[in-house]
Amino acid sequence: MRSARRTEAAPDHAEVQRRWRALVDERLPAAARPDWPVRLNHCFARILLDNACGGPWRASVAPPAWANMPPARLAEALALGEAVLAGRADLAELNRRSLAWRGHPRGIPAPRALREGDLLLRRRRHEDDAPFAALNADPEVMRFFPAVKSRRESVAEARALDGRFAQDGFGPWALEASGAFVGFVGCWRPLRPLPVAGDAGLVEIGWRLARGAWGRGLATRGARLALADAFGRCRLPEVVAYTAVLNTPSRRVMERLGMVQAGDFAHPALPEGHPLRPHVLYRLRAADLGGGA
Repeated sequence: MRSARRTEAAPDHAEVQRRWRALVDERLPAAARPDWPVRLNHCFARILLDNACGGPWRASVAPPAWANMPPARLAEALALGEAVLAGRADLAELNRRSLAWRGHPRGIPAPRALREGDLLLRRRRHEDDAPFAALNADPEVMRFFPAVKSRRESVAEARALDGRFAQDGFGPWALEASGAFVGFVGCWRPLRPLPVAGDAGLVEIGWRLARGAWGRGLATRGARLALADAFGRCRLPEVVAYTAVLNTPSRRVMERLGMVQAGDFAHPALPEGHPLRPHVLYRLRAADLGGGA
């Protein structure tokens, strides 16, 4: 059940570079409002590039970024900038993430772990990389994604997900059952703007479990524990979840959590006609969580 990767034809790199320079050097500075946290072109570039990379962009790309950033990643940063201009993404929130990744966190400090009986939610460890890569390489686990992930992609995703704790004080927890790593579950802010109402302030909850952990209620139990922390310690008023319409197992977990279907949308990372493009959105308010957590 997670955000899908871009599968459409790669955009023309030279054109993306041209649009990027125009965006950060001209259009964003010209559109800067009094309530925006930055006004200068290099600040806009820092914010958008960091958010597209899931951390400080210089950690993975040699400067100058506009010339050396992989085309798809630069296109992702460009899309974020267009969303800021259109009012569909919150520049202040994007800036807060960037500063947190760069050692200026302002989120609520997170505990190292949450426990319920034999179920443990904890922060990521390096030894989780191998089992996480294995579940991401399992076609059954990834059947509602466009493709399985390589080990390199899995490690990069795990690091980016764990970085959410520094930026917000909450994020995806590694999920252990009876002492064994079985996946992850938790809350985070979507990086990609979504075509749904209230997009700028969304916090989503999601999970991904290894096949051997299915059918034991672990996703529901782990999600309830994560929600109790998000609504309690972090004071979040609401979370959402979304997945492909075809993903019946995840939709059942959402419904068991008390989430309410709140519409549907076409996932912007997937092309027209792709069977996973139709997505469904669920919402849950803190006031409606009930006693399950």
